[in-house]
This record gives sequence, C-alpha cells and structure tokens, in this order.
Amino acid sequence: MSGIIKISPSILSADFSKLGEEVVSLEKAGADYIHIDVMDGHFVPNLTIGPEVIKKLRPLTNKTFDVHLMISPVDNFINDFADAGADIITFHPEATSDVNKTIKLIKNKNKKVGISLKPKSKIDLIKSHLDQIDLVLIMSVEPGFGGQKFMPEVLEKTKALRNIINEKKLNVDVEIDGGINFENCSKAKDAGANILVSGSTVFKENKGDLKKNIEILRNN
Repeated sequence: MSGIIKISPSILSADFSKLGEEVVSLEKAGADYIHIDVMDGHFVPNLTIGPEVIKKLRPLTNKTFDVHLMISPVDNFINDFADAGADIITFHPEATSDVNKTIKLIKNKNKKVGISLKPKSKIDLIKSHLDQIDLVLIMSVEPGFGGQKFMPEVLEKTKALRNIINEKKLNVDVEIDGGINFENCSKAKDAGANILVSGSTVFKENKGDLKKNIEILRNN
C-alpha cells in the first residue's frame, strides 16, 4: 500500500444551494478527490444528482471526480457520466448483469474503474476482477444516505482485501466510505484503506473548517 493517504470529501454533505462554491472551497482546502454519490431511488432508496450537475461542476476544478454510481442497470449511464467529466467511475457488481462488460465500458471511455462492496457483499464477488480495476470502494454504511454511523465489522474485510492486493502485487486503491470521522479514520488506514471518503466530518466539524478537517483525517 502506498503510504500516501488521500481524502475524498463527499459533496452529499455540501450545501447544494452553492455546490460550485463548495467544490472550489474543497480544492483550496487540500482535498485530493471530489467524491460524488449518484443514487437513482431504485438501487438505493435515495435520489441525488445526475450527469448534468457534474458537467456544470467540471470546469470549476481540476481535482479528480471520484464518481460512485449507485444505479441499476448501471451500463445505461456509463457514457453519460464519463462524458460529463467523471475521472473514476465506481459501480456495484449487483447493479450489472456482466461485470466484465461494465469494466470494459468504463475503460473504453478512458476512465479509471472502481468496484464497490456494500457492507454485506463478499470479496469473492470481485476477486477475479482485481487485476482489471483501479480501485475498490468498501462501504462502511448501507448505501443510500449520508450521516450514518460507521460499521466497524467492515474493517476485517478491508484487511483481507488489502492482503489479497498485496499478495498479487496489484496497484489497486482501497477506498472506504461511510461514517468516517476523526475517531475511526486511523482504524480504516490501519486496515489498509488509502483513500478516505468523508462528508459530514469534513463539512461540519470545527465549524466547517474544511482545511483543518481534511488535514486531521489525513494525519490522524
């Protein structure tokens, strides 16, 4: 694992009335990525933003758009989000009938590929695809809503995944998302995560001091 920890603030916790300003502020505050949660009200019980919003945000920053698609069937929307400006496109194996085909669709758009595992999803679902992808996103809450409590039981899965990646000598990032805060971020890193997604903690702790909150998450 790379010793460099990256922070990917989730704009799900941003002020949507000034989303563009929030993204610019995150860049200035030292965010490594911008995490964008896309939900369809079908695969998960919530509805968020579509490709048009990402397209409008894209000219405002050069930061990596880390786009997590919680939509099904996901293949129908890959091109739209790629064209809108996503840099990393992450999908759930349960949201496609053919994981290899979905990976290929994303790669054909010259985007990085991520696969996400829900808290109860097993590593076996993606084990055979690890050499084809760039990132695994471990969900530490049930996907659908921000502000949920971290599920520590996913740490064992994170450790097991990192061990497999290291054994195979693969260059695959391990990202963790859900309830990440100042208290548990070190546990996530110790388990092998090198990218931390955080929404509520970044935007709400220390009176919304984005820079301070990002630095604490990175260095704790």
